[in-house]
Amino acid sequence: MLNYGTKLSLLLLLFSFVAMSTLMGASKKRDIVTYIPKTIPFLPDLPQLMPQYSGDIFKLNYRYNITPISDFLRSIEFSDMPDEYDIWSDTKINPYQVSLVDMKDTVKIDLSGYCPPSQKYVTSDFGFRRWRHHYGIDLKVNKGDSVFCAFDGVIRITKRARDYGYYVLVRHFNGLETLYAHLSKIIVNPGDTIKSGNILGLGGSTGRSTGNHLHFETRYLGNPINPNDIIDFHSHVIKNNIFLLNSQHFSYKKEIDKIRFWIIRRGDTLGRIAMRTGISISKLCSLNGIKRTTTLRIGRRLRYT
Repeated sequence: MLNYGTKLSLLLLLFSFVAMSTLMGASKKRDIVTYIPKTIPFLPDLPQLMPQYSGDIFKLNYRYNITPISDFLRSIEFSDMPDEYDIWSDTKINPYQVSLVDMKDTVKIDLSGYCPPSQKYVTSDFGFRRWRHHYGIDLKVNKGDSVFCAFDGVIRITKRARDYGYYVLVRHFNGLETLYAHLSKIIVNPGDTIKSGNILGLGGSTGRSTGNHLHFETRYLGNPINPNDIIDFHSHVIKNNIFLLNSQHFSYKKEIDKIRFWIIRRGDTLGRIAMRTGISISKLCSLNGIKRTTTLRIGRRLRYT
């Protein structure tokens, strides 16, 4: 028989052995347990200008879809932004004062990612309209219709003018500038970065306008380009992903330079003006969209060539 002291010693020894075994087992378990990170509950919105690649890569659904650029476009060396764009004006449509009639180089402009400002039909085209030149095209819109930005860019001007009414001018990252006029409401501000397809205003009939429509212009260094050279307004798609801009796109300015005007003075009549200019009364009426019975206001200009 074991005495009481021996029994107590054996119990203490057994207890110590069990405790050590438990601690060693726990240590081994910690060594083999794989760490499982916590799931991120959400991702912050990405900046608008960050490239938004296919969601399949990261298993995410982004807010916008970016039109993929073909390998052919990637191989094209597009022209840099002109140095004159260091000039920034939020009041003047053409602060550059650069003539491109005799430009020597061809400028390559990337038109991929285009979005139609409106998908309505054309009501007035680029070119001479009565006695003045129309520097854009007019698209039929109803008051309150959304007007969309054509390319990615930065808002340069939001303003109300006598002719344009409420208008927005955007400088795009591809080198073009576009203008949207006769808006009923502007919903962007100068300096805003805007993506192709974003709404910049609502259609209307402000300024010199006879009805609701959108006046749309495309410009390069302040010089208007015929939008029909870039866009097919029947199908509302661009004619080519690459626009080769050269002096031919500004040849219309040579015709404008040939135009001569007669300033109406007191006592002038169509007959007297026709005799002084050598242009028939019928031609004067046709060039200026007037009738023989139209009252001639002093100070008005009449085109005679």
